[in-house]
Amino acid sequence: MKAFDTENSAWSRFSEEQRYQMESYSSKYRQFLDTARTERLANKEILRQAVEAGFKPLSEYSSLKAGDKVYWDQKGKSVILAVIGSDPIEAGLKIVGSHIDCPRLDVKAIPVIEQDKIVYLKTHYYGGVLKYQWVCMPLSLIGVVYKADGTRVDVSIGEDPNDPVLFINDLLPHLGKDQAAKKLSEAISGEMLMPLVGIHTEEKETKPAILSLLKEKYDIEEEDFTSAELEIIPAVKSRDVGLDRSMIMSHGHDDRVCSYANLAAILDAKAGEKTQVALFADKEEIGSVGNTGVQSSYFPDFIAELLALQNHPEEIWLRRTMRNSEVLSADVSAAFDPVFADAYEKQNSAQLGYGICLCKYTGARGKGGSNDANAEFMSKIRRIFNENDVPWQVGELGKVDQGGGGTIAYIMADWGCDVVDCGVAMHSMHAPLEIVAKADAYSGYLAYKAFFESK
Repeated sequence: MKAFDTENSAWSRFSEEQRYQMESYSSKYRQFLDTARTERLANKEILRQAVEAGFKPLSEYSSLKAGDKVYWDQKGKSVILAVIGSDPIEAGLKIVGSHIDCPRLDVKAIPVIEQDKIVYLKTHYYGGVLKYQWVCMPLSLIGVVYKADGTRVDVSIGEDPNDPVLFINDLLPHLGKDQAAKKLSEAISGEMLMPLVGIHTEEKETKPAILSLLKEKYDIEEEDFTSAELEIIPAVKSRDVGLDRSMIMSHGHDDRVCSYANLAAILDAKAGEKTQVALFADKEEIGSVGNTGVQSSYFPDFIAELLALQNHPEEIWLRRTMRNSEVLSADVSAAFDPVFADAYEKQNSAQLGYGICLCKYTGARGKGGSNDANAEFMSKIRRIFNENDVPWQVGELGKVDQGGGGTIAYIMADWGCDVVDCGVAMHSMHAPLEIVAKADAYSGYLAYKAFFESK
C-alpha cells in the first residue's frame, strides 16, 4: 500500500482485512465516545482500560524494569500511561500527547435564574465555540458537585433516553428581522446561552421549585454550585454518517479521536527499546493552563519520578531525557471542505478520508504560537509511516491569513523534545457535533502504534 497518496483515499488502499479492522476499531471508538463524555469520564474510562491491561499506579513501584506498565492520575482529569523500555529512560521517550477536554458550556457558580416565570441555568462557554451553533438542540448536564461537607455527588441528566434534556432557545424567524441584520458572531451572545430548566410550580416563584427538585434528586443546595464542575454538552450519542457509513458524527472528536487512538496504540504496541508514554491532558482548549493542563509541572514531574526509580533523581537527568525525547502532538486538524472552499488553500489542506495528517506548523499571523517542526524530525516520521504502511497526508489550518490555531506542540518543544503535530483531519471542528472519517480515525491508531514501536 502506498502510504502517502493524494489521489486515492485510505479506504480504497486498505485490503479487505484492513477494512474489517477499521470497522471493528470504529465500533470500539464509538463506545469510547459514548462513555467518555467529559474529561472526567474520559479519565475514568482510560484508567479502566489501562488497569485491565496491567497498568499500575506509579506509587506502587520501588524500581522499574523493561516492560513495566505505570500510570499517573492527575486529579481525575488528566492521565499519563507509560510502558518502560529496555533502554535507560534518559535515552529518550516516545511520547504521544493528546487531550481529553472539549469545547462545551460550563455552568456558572451562581447559575439558577428566574425570568418571567421561566427558570434558566447561566453558563460560560469553554473553548473556541460558535455560539449560534448551541441553540435549539437537546443538551445534557454532566459533572460533579462537592457539597459543603465534602461529599461528592455525580450528576448526569439527559444521557438516559428517559431523562429530560435541557434546551437553549433561539428567536423565531417571524420576529428575527433585527437579529438577522447582526453579524453571525453577535446574533447569539454568551449571556444568551441559558438552557431552559423549568416552568411548573405551585408557588409564586418557579426557582424554588426547581431547586427543590435538585434537592430531592441529588441532595444539593444552591450554594453547592460554587463547588461544582457541571458541563453542558449535546444530548446526542455518536452515529455513523453517510449512506456508505464512512464517517462518524459525535460531540468531542476534538480531541477524543486522537486520544482513543493514543490509548489503543499504547495498549497494543509491543514494548520496545524506548519507553513509551501516552499523555491525555486537560485544559488544551483554553490554553493548557491550570494544574491539569500541559503548561503545569505534572508531566515533567512524572518523568522525574520515573528517573528517580532508575536512580537518577537529579534535575539534569530530566533535562537530558526531554532533549532526547520525540513527541507526536496528537491533535486534530481541519480537512478541506468544498462548501467553504474560500477558507482553505486546497493544495496544502488535508482531505477527509486520506489518512492521518502531519502538520509541520499551526499558529497564526506568520506562524505565531507555532512549534514549526524541524525537517529532520519530519523526515523521520515520514519514514516510520511509510515503512509501516500508515496512510498519511499533510495539511495546514486554512489559508495563511484566514485564522489559525494551536496545540500542545510548542509547550512540549519548550522542554527540548522533537515535536510535530500529527492528528486526524475533520469537518465542523468545535461545533457541538463534529465529523471524522473512519479511515482517518483508524489511520491515527496505526500511526501512533508505529511510532511507539519505532527506534
